[in-house]
Amino acid sequence: MCGIVGLFLKDKSLEPELGKHLAAMLAIMSDRGPDSAGFAIYSAPDKGVVKLTLRGPAHYDWQALGAILKSKIDQQLRLRPVGTHAVLKVEQGQEAKAREVLRETAPDIAVVGSGLSMEIYKEVGRPADVARQFDLARVAGTHGIGHTRMATESAVTTRGAHPFSTGRDQCLVHNGSLSNHNSVRRHLIHDGFTFETDNDSEVAAGFLTAQMGRGRNLGQALEASLTGLDGFYTFVVGTASGFGVLRDAIACKPAVMAETDRYVGFGSEYRALAMLPGIETARVWEPEPKQVYFWERAQ
Repeated sequence: MCGIVGLFLKDKSLEPELGKHLAAMLAIMSDRGPDSAGFAIYSAPDKGVVKLTLRGPAHYDWQALGAILKSKIDQQLRLRPVGTHAVLKVEQGQEAKAREVLRETAPDIAVVGSGLSMEIYKEVGRPADVARQFDLARVAGTHGIGHTRMATESAVTTRGAHPFSTGRDQCLVHNGSLSNHNSVRRHLIHDGFTFETDNDSEVAAGFLTAQMGRGRNLGQALEASLTGLDGFYTFVVGTASGFGVLRDAIACKPAVMAETDRYVGFGSEYRALAMLPGIETARVWEPEPKQVYFWERAQ
């Protein structure tokens, strides 16, 4: 049992409040997943700049790492520490070099996500504590997704926490269990994918990334998972411009959605949505089995 939340903003005036609402939604879902939590935030990109979200050990010397990166890559790069994580901003043409320097000089640092718009944060601990650690309530953005985990098939570790990201500006949170993830993993590895964990949710993320790599949009990639992935699941997925939801054919995992002219919200339970502005007049419904729901904004 895990908790999933998501919020896609249509009204730009709500963007400064994204983190505040997402933090409250995560806290409410704590009893569905007290082991660990994480979230992805999307915001307007800086032209020509890639963001790498890094994760390091507690009390890591990010200032020293920043000095190394500047000496080897570009004095103009920016490294912003956020708790056990940091966001590295580099010019798009310098991303490969930055990753090379990190591998050679900082092997204990993991890249948990990359993109023009996306930042990912996750840690072991109760969701409200994780949100406070990363000061989520103060974060602005266009949309975000989050997860509270109750581990059932793999260890309680930061690496095993959601969201999982396997492509630029793409990430997934998942409630459920996949029965064919080992065979799908083998096919994806054959196609050049690498995986950091044995978690079935990371395989689901990789499957969707592979589908979008073939030119499909988020909605089409989610449709492909209905035949490509076996098991029971609810997925909430983020891309730079989009937000998608899918439940399997049995739909045994709880899910509820709300939409107004200002936002689209998702929660494993209605109580995760109850504090959203204007919820009393929202269209509220339970997502249908095997039906893809997705929203995209013009880029």
